[in-house]
Amino acid sequence: MKRPEAITFKQLRALSAVAQFGSITRAAEAIHLTPPAVHTQLRQLSSHMQADILRRGDAGRMELTDEGLIVLEAAGRIDAELDICLKSVSALRDGHTGLVRLGVISTGKYFAPALVAHLKDVFPGIKVELTIGNRDQTITALDNRQIQLAIMGRPPRSPANDAEAIGPHPHVFIAPPDHPLVKSKTVTAEDLLAQTIIEREVGSGTRILLSRFMDRIGQGASYDTMVMGSNETIKQAVIAGLGIALISQHTVVEELHSGRLATINMPGLPIERAWYMLHRTDTELSAAAARIQAHVSGMKGSFLPQL
Repeated sequence: MKRPEAITFKQLRALSAVAQFGSITRAAEAIHLTPPAVHTQLRQLSSHMQADILRRGDAGRMELTDEGLIVLEAAGRIDAELDICLKSVSALRDGHTGLVRLGVISTGKYFAPALVAHLKDVFPGIKVELTIGNRDQTITALDNRQIQLAIMGRPPRSPANDAEAIGPHPHVFIAPPDHPLVKSKTVTAEDLLAQTIIEREVGSGTRILLSRFMDRIGQGASYDTMVMGSNETIKQAVIAGLGIALISQHTVVEELHSGRLATINMPGLPIERAWYMLHRTDTELSAAAARIQAHVSGMKGSFLPQL
């Protein structure tokens, strides 16, 4: 009965050595075994294959039979695949290859694709898989271990995480360029509270920041709001004159440059925040993820849109 599971690397290497040197004695010297040990390995291999794999040829030289040649060819493929495997494992261990799942809050979509493209150029062996979602969705993905790294504003309390600031993240109030508050040199809290404020959906980090700012300047006073589910929709609504909005400056760089939007200036603005890259404290980063994290940290925010 053939027993492929009993075939060992020692047996295959003994066969390869004999094929190369034509002698059990010389093969034994090459692979640092005794001749009886090599003879035993070959006998076991022949038994497992249920075939004669060696014969004595001219001048007493050991030669492979046709069956032995087939086994030798297979042994060569196995050695090659094992070499590839070892190199792949080494590359993965050293962080030169691997898959890194990166979650970025939706405001980050204005720079995240370009950042991932940059990482692809710098680390061609590492695949960075990008997931965009609002703050709650990104935190949930981190909590469920669906992502290894996250980029967002204020780090969450749960899950426990190690967070590092990787760049500035200013927030500004935007309005049409002809809006009275844009032209005013002294905008007060009452002026702002009198406006319709366009805000993001529940779960958005920008909405949380807006609520805290308005509560602080208005001491809890109510104000008129309108909810919209994306930064792009908010920008278009502001341009159309439906209201004003607090938004990440990184999302409106082009509109501010072109003059389609303008910022409202008043004490406390812009709201200075930071972008953070974070990961769970209870989960060790893979070598590839650690390299990505270190590289992004070293960029010191250079990947962010500049006003």
